[in-house]
Amino acid sequence: MLSLLLCGLSLALPPFVRADACKDVSLQNEAPSAGQPFAFDCTHPPLTSGKVHVTWYKYPSKIPVSKNTQSRIHQEQNWILFLPLTQEDSGIYQCVINGTDTCHRIHVNLTVLRKDWCGISGNGQLILSDEYKQILHAGRDDSLTCHLNFPQSCVLDSLKWYKDCEEIKGERFISWEMKLSVSNVSAEDGGSYACQARLTHIGKQYTVVNSITVNIAETNGYAGRIPKIIYPKNNSIEVQLGSPLIVDCNITDTRDNTNLRCWRVNNMLVDDYYNESRRIREGFESHIFFQKDIFYTVNITFLEVKMEDYGHPFVCHAGVSAAYFILKLPDGKIYDAYVLYPKPQREIQSHEVDTLVWKILPEVLERQCGYKLFIFGRDEFPGQAVANVIDENIKLCRRLIIVLVPESLSFDVLKNMSEEQIAVYNALIQDGMKVILIELEKVKDYTAMPQSIQYIKQKHGAIQWSGDLTEQSQCAKTKFWKKVRYHMPPKRPPPSSSAQPLKHTS
Repeated sequence: MLSLLLCGLSLALPPFVRADACKDVSLQNEAPSAGQPFAFDCTHPPLTSGKVHVTWYKYPSKIPVSKNTQSRIHQEQNWILFLPLTQEDSGIYQCVINGTDTCHRIHVNLTVLRKDWCGISGNGQLILSDEYKQILHAGRDDSLTCHLNFPQSCVLDSLKWYKDCEEIKGERFISWEMKLSVSNVSAEDGGSYACQARLTHIGKQYTVVNSITVNIAETNGYAGRIPKIIYPKNNSIEVQLGSPLIVDCNITDTRDNTNLRCWRVNNMLVDDYYNESRRIREGFESHIFFQKDIFYTVNITFLEVKMEDYGHPFVCHAGVSAAYFILKLPDGKIYDAYVLYPKPQREIQSHEVDTLVWKILPEVLERQCGYKLFIFGRDEFPGQAVANVIDENIKLCRRLIIVLVPESLSFDVLKNMSEEQIAVYNALIQDGMKVILIELEKVKDYTAMPQSIQYIKQKHGAIQWSGDLTEQSQCAKTKFWKKVRYHMPPKRPPPSSSAQPLKHTS
């Protein structure tokens, strides 16, 4: 029957696409409620990662779904959006993904049901849709998730939680982001829940409801509650710039213990951190049941790896367990140069250093010359210790740029560092890392400088700044910048446009 259905659907393709050239990817069934907004995302890495054209149709029509955002049913980017649903919208919808020489289709079998939220049936029983089933564990703190997925143009706010049609209140319940935390779960916490939010789209407001059936699972003792993350293992992954990437987080947990599982970056949920670009997203969770355990998989998808992704930990959380991976380029270096600079005590000199480091260096080396710099004070994570910033990130750089001023006491960055950190510099120098010394003013006496700086000066020399820190000094063709560029590493080759996604899993 599925083969016949997919065969019949091929007739709905637009005239310029051959039916035998379009490959069927999947058929999904959706049964949402009438009277409220609904959306379906056709983003399907890696099929939609490159330059493709996505078009929605309703079978058997050959006319594309409208892209007029004022229409009740319309396409926005890869999404099809219903504002709101009616029972007449039931049917089969297909998303056609056209590439340069490829064609793929995703089919959605939409059945719109008339579900009464908090209505009463003839036998007095509460009628609630059970679109989502979730579990709370007795005797511990747990949480529920509100599953509302809409495109960026839809703003969700005013989230409220209900149990048996009454709004949830009390000290044991805390609503945060799209979750409801429940402390000290008991058997009475089971039942029919719903999360309700206000959805605003181009000035129009709607109410959207997600109904949840909650069961209570008994927990016997504390042993076995802590989940085990099999992968990632606090490891690094080599990936080319511009490539798509999918990384699985594999977790084992006991059958009676459902911890929260999610991906975070910079202490934020991935979907929230990349809410605007949606370039990096958390995927759907899948699981496999074993005799005593459950094996979970939740992935993180990069539509395109960018330079800012390298060197930062992407963390998979499962309850109290956490593990991360870090992306790195195949040659092992992420940045072209690490910039280390002093904090002079004189205000005028401090202003000159900041102007050179924060304005002129990025303008010339990054914008005009295309290098990637790690500037101490600009590119580290908030709250990172100085020693950790230097120790972790300098290893990811191909060059080390040190800005000097004549006052020996002004070089507080190095003077305040531990001997271990100074040893890191010496080790890097001995391992062949090239260092570029830039004298903001002529340094006549190096004897008051740390020994590591004296050694660098003897081995690599120094380039003296020439200019007045104005726009005339911000030209890459001047003599000073030609000297700096001579010591910088070779330019990186551009990323391949035909990169295929990498899949990392245990």
